[in-house]
Amino acid sequence: MDETVRPLRIPPQMFVYADKHNVSQLVQVKVQLLVIDQPDDPICYLIGLLQRSSDDVPRVIVLGPPAVGKHTVVSSSECGKPSADPRMLVYVSSSSSSYVFLFCFFQAKKLSADLRGWVLEGIPQTRLQALSLQPGGVIPEHVVMLEAPDDVLMERSCGRLVDAITGDVYHRTFILPDDDIITKRLEKGRSLTDQQRLAKLHRYRCEVTGLRSAYQHVLKVIDSDQPHADVYLQVLAFVRTRQRSRTPRILLLGPPGSGKSRQAQLLSEKYRMVDVSCGRLLRSVAAAGSTRGAEVQAYLDDGRPVPDSLLLQVLEDRLSRPDCTRGGWILHGFPCDLQQARSLQESHQQPNRVFFLELTDDVCLERLSLRATDPVSGQSFHHVTRPAPSSEVQHRLKTRPEDSMESVTQRLKQYRVHSAALQSVYPEAIHIDADQDPHSVFEAVASRLTSDQLISQINNSFAQLH
Repeated sequence: MDETVRPLRIPPQMFVYADKHNVSQLVQVKVQLLVIDQPDDPICYLIGLLQRSSDDVPRVIVLGPPAVGKHTVVSSSECGKPSADPRMLVYVSSSSSSYVFLFCFFQAKKLSADLRGWVLEGIPQTRLQALSLQPGGVIPEHVVMLEAPDDVLMERSCGRLVDAITGDVYHRTFILPDDDIITKRLEKGRSLTDQQRLAKLHRYRCEVTGLRSAYQHVLKVIDSDQPHADVYLQVLAFVRTRQRSRTPRILLLGPPGSGKSRQAQLLSEKYRMVDVSCGRLLRSVAAAGSTRGAEVQAYLDDGRPVPDSLLLQVLEDRLSRPDCTRGGWILHGFPCDLQQARSLQESHQQPNRVFFLELTDDVCLERLSLRATDPVSGQSFHHVTRPAPSSEVQHRLKTRPEDSMESVTQRLKQYRVHSAALQSVYPEAIHIDADQDPHSVFEAVASRLTSDQLISQINNSFAQLH
C-alpha cells in the first residue's frame, strides 16, 4: 500500500509531544549508554540515568594540527559545561597521557558519580583511534576541528612559551599573560627543527580526512587564524548547542512572487520532506472526487475562497499522513491572516521553524509578470530565472489570471495588511532576503535549519563513526 494512504495508527499529537520533549534523543542517548555499560540491572541503571539527567553533560573533542591553538581554547574555557564547579569536568590532553591509558580510564570511569563530562584535546589522532574509542563509551556530542594555514602554524610553533608551573601555553607574539609574574616564569617551549615540525604537520594532514569522516555528523571546523578570543567564542557557541532529533515542520511565508514554492521544492528535494502547497493541495483534493473534495470543488468553481474550517480539515488530514509525520513537511500558501495562523497554532500541526521571505512589491510584480504556465504539463516557468526548455513549450505558455498585474497588486496589498499580524504570531521567525537568486536563498534557509539542528545530522550514534 502507498505510504501516503496507509491508515494512520499513531495519533499526530503523539509526534508533537515527542518533538516538544525531545523524546527521540532522550531514548537514543539512554539506550546507547545502556548497551555500552551493560549493567546487571538495566532498569535500575536507566532510572539512575534519568534521575541524573545527564543530557547536558559536555562530551567534547578538540582536534587540529600542531600549534593551531587546541590547548589555548581548552584551557581558557569550560566548553559549554553547565556546572559552575570546574572539578566536575575532566580534561585529557594527548600530551598528558597515552592513548592506552585514556581508553582504560574511560572504561573504568564511565558514568561514575564524579564524572560530569569530558574534553579531549588532540585525541584521537587517527580514524582507527576514533573507532576504537567508541566501544569504551567515548562518543562525543561535539567535535571541534581548528584549522590554520601551514605558514601560520610554523610561525606559531617557533614562538611557543610554557608556564613552568601550570603548563599553560602562550606565544611571544600572539598570546601573552596579563600577569607579569607569569610572564617572568615563562620558558621557551620544546624546540623542534623545521623539518620535525613539517613532519608532524604532514602526519596530521594525512589523518585529517579520516577524522573528519569519522565525526562528520558532530563536527564543526573553525578557522583558528584569528584572535584567540574570537576562536574561543565560536567554539563555546558550538558546544553549547544541543542535538535535537525533531521532525521538521517548516512554514514559508512571504508576499506573492517571493519564491516560496521554489524554496519548498528545493528543501523537499534535499531533505526528503513533503512539499505541501495549500493551493495545489486543494486542487488535488477536489480532483479526488471524495465528499470533502466535492465541497472544495464547489468553491473553486465559483471562484470563492475555501472556508477556513474546511481548509483546516484538508490540511490536518494531509499533514497527519505518515510521510509527513515521519519525514517532515514544508507548508506554504497558508496561513494568510491572523485567524488562520492562530488556528494552525491551535491544531496538532504547529510549525517548529518559520521563515519570512522578504521582497519589495516592485520586485514581486516584476517576477510575477514574467511567469507563465505550461497548460500541458502544469509546470510554471519564468522568463529569466527558469525559462522554458524549448521553443515549443515557450509558444504554448499561458499567464494565469492570478498572475495578472491587477490580481498581483491586490494580493500584495492583502499580504502587507496581514504581514504584521502574522509576524506577531511567529515572533521567532527567521527573515530571509529573497531578492537574490533562488539557490542563494536556499543556502540561507538551509544553513539556518542545520545550524539550529532542526534537520538532524545524527540518526544513530552508533553508526556515526562507521
